[in-house]
Amino acid sequence: MFIEQRQVGPMEVFAYLVGDEVQGEGLVIDPAADTEGLLAAAEKNKVQIKYIINTHGHADHIGGNVDMKKQTGAEIIIHQDDAWMLTDTPAAMLRMFGAKPSPPADRTVSDGDLIQVGGITLKVIHTPGHSPGSMVLLLDGYAFTGDTLFVEAVGRTDLPGGSGEAMFDSIQRRLCTLPDETVVLPGHNYGSSSTSTIGHEKKYNPFLR
Repeated sequence: MFIEQRQVGPMEVFAYLVGDEVQGEGLVIDPAADTEGLLAAAEKNKVQIKYIINTHGHADHIGGNVDMKKQTGAEIIIHQDDAWMLTDTPAAMLRMFGAKPSPPADRTVSDGDLIQVGGITLKVIHTPGHSPGSMVLLLDGYAFTGDTLFVEAVGRTDLPGGSGEAMFDSIQRRLCTLPDETVVLPGHNYGSSSTSTIGHEKKYNPFLR
């Protein structure tokens, strides 16, 4: 198994390519932009992208869905509570982020669901707060946290559907209970480093104290 983190687009979004080289299958998480770069990385690692997973439905994370789907035929997966955003995001919002409209979801998921590709299994952890359908994906000691948890920061909650109370509950109840050594792979390059751990965040993130 391999995980490749790539910063894409004007909002410093982290997209992730996750693959099983043995079985030749993989997936991308939040392909906001730089579709060609992500595809080149998949080809280099000899994996076919089977799924496009969005950690939530905001325009800055879904902008590359349409190109990625055209190139790969991959299924788009998102939490059921954010699925509507893929097709109903206002055109002005898409233009603001330089994003293209996304196709609709091929599959929606909810808390506890498993997403399998090759020999890889990701578990869905529903973490509402940044958006109603925000989710974290847990994989063998790694947590793809989207815009729920950053390095020494958390996602904003002042957008439509956001909730500070829900965010605090999600982080404290769903993320802080993970093993301290769990690697945090955030949705934006907004911190002093590109990755962190749950233990580090519990100790140094001012929003978790």
